[in-house]
Amino acid sequence: MSFCLACDDDPLPHLPVEFGRAGEGVGRWVPEMKHTFLAKYVEGTRRAREKFKQRVFVDLYCGPGRIQVKGETMTRPGGALVAWQHSLRDNAAFTSCFVGDLNTSRALACAERLKAMNAPAIALPGAAETTVDHALQVIPRSALCLAYLDPYNLQYLSFNVIEKLARLKFVDFAVHFSTMDLRRNVLMEYNPERARFDAAAPGWRDRIDPTAFVRGDADEAFFDYWCGLVQGLGFTISKRMPLVRDEGNRPLYHLVFFSRHELPNRIWGDVAQGPNREFDF
Repeated sequence: MSFCLACDDDPLPHLPVEFGRAGEGVGRWVPEMKHTFLAKYVEGTRRAREKFKQRVFVDLYCGPGRIQVKGETMTRPGGALVAWQHSLRDNAAFTSCFVGDLNTSRALACAERLKAMNAPAIALPGAAETTVDHALQVIPRSALCLAYLDPYNLQYLSFNVIEKLARLKFVDFAVHFSTMDLRRNVLMEYNPERARFDAAAPGWRDRIDPTAFVRGDADEAFFDYWCGLVQGLGFTISKRMPLVRDEGNRPLYHLVFFSRHELPNRIWGDVAQGPNREFDF
């Protein structure tokens, strides 16, 4: 049986919708890859969620909760709504959904759309570096958490956010790492007077051999360094990292999943089928 994303009419069509950076609609890869993998993973882990009284979904870069794909006239659920819809099977729904965005109206819109679907949503407007603290104050220590981190640019993927969420005992991460932003700007950002990538991978300039820039693989060295930081927090990174490309076949994101436990990584490996870069850690 083929897998199909849950998709329905917008319960609150007067609220903002995500139309992508150019305002022409998001790429088709958003529902076909990012949201499909998320939905499959949420459904695939329902048995694990059943064992926990508190089941938490955290999305600190949530957007307005609704997207329009380029070339389409209808709108589709955003990532947080996809996660909620696909958590409803077998009485394993999330018991809390924390959704945040730097844009207040977008964070509130996402939360309102979730509430319209009877989801226990809490809006966290503001920068992720701040809203993560608010989330940690109320997430039960014994909860099973899925942190879904999907910022537009690498500069917003603060490693401090990951470090703080890693304090949770049972937390798994699905992170969209902006490969395009890195490849376009890593040479420029090596200038110590610039700091766009410093929050994403603290200390990266001191750990990357300058000859990597001559060879043209500084972006890979940066990514490997970032993965090392994640492993230093006690996580195992799935070797299955689908590479999302745009319509022009240009790399956009690596979808990176990591957990402290074997089962979530195995389930992600089963569901995240797509173009991959294999890593040996």
